[in-house]
Amino acid sequence: MIVAELEVFHSRPIAPTRRIALGQRNLPTDPAPGAGGLLLAGIVAEMAPGVAPDLRENLYVLLEDLAAGKRIPQPRVRHRFQTDTVGLLRTNHRLRAIDGSLIFEFDHVDRGLPVQHALAALYAAGQLPATAREVVFDGLRDALVWGKSVDERFISAVMGGGSGTITDLSSWNDPVSWALETLGLESNPSKRTVMKRYRGLLREAHPDHGAEEQEAAVRIAELGQARDLLL
Repeated sequence: MIVAELEVFHSRPIAPTRRIALGQRNLPTDPAPGAGGLLLAGIVAEMAPGVAPDLRENLYVLLEDLAAGKRIPQPRVRHRFQTDTVGLLRTNHRLRAIDGSLIFEFDHVDRGLPVQHALAALYAAGQLPATAREVVFDGLRDALVWGKSVDERFISAVMGGGSGTITDLSSWNDPVSWALETLGLESNPSKRTVMKRYRGLLREAHPDHGAEEQEAAVRIAELGQARDLLL
């Protein structure tokens, strides 16, 4: 299942005039960063190591200008951002949910330069709803300096400690229902009920009670997130 997608149009790497444009976008961000913000951060983290150091510094500056809502004169970072897609190559980047896990699909092999895809992700972030941009740009800042594999650890970092599974997306799409399900509660529980249930499940999840350490850490984090949502 595709949970986020970005279509990028870009000139050929050898073209004298380098251009980029955005196509179809499925970038849900409610609540932020959402699957859309995660995909954009993943694109930046995947592409940044392939960007020349001098251009990478320019990406930092552009990111901050976009985050501040500034008007961006063109061209920027040696590329012109435009709306016209005629004559440009098309590339799609996706975030999929497969067997409960979140998987990035970067369709960029021999199709454009890394800087083109990173720029597209930054410009796409700049067009997101204002309520989501601050959180999304925080993730993009981390992505620019990530420098490692874009895997579950990266997803966890962008999501603020999530497990990198579809459970995390469920918490974005309907956080209260997810919290109730995680704690095994009916709707509208009292604060006392929430805390009692949380403490009981926390004891069960603790490694001292036989749970695997890694699984316990994920479970404890989820319980804490669910508790905070309901209090």
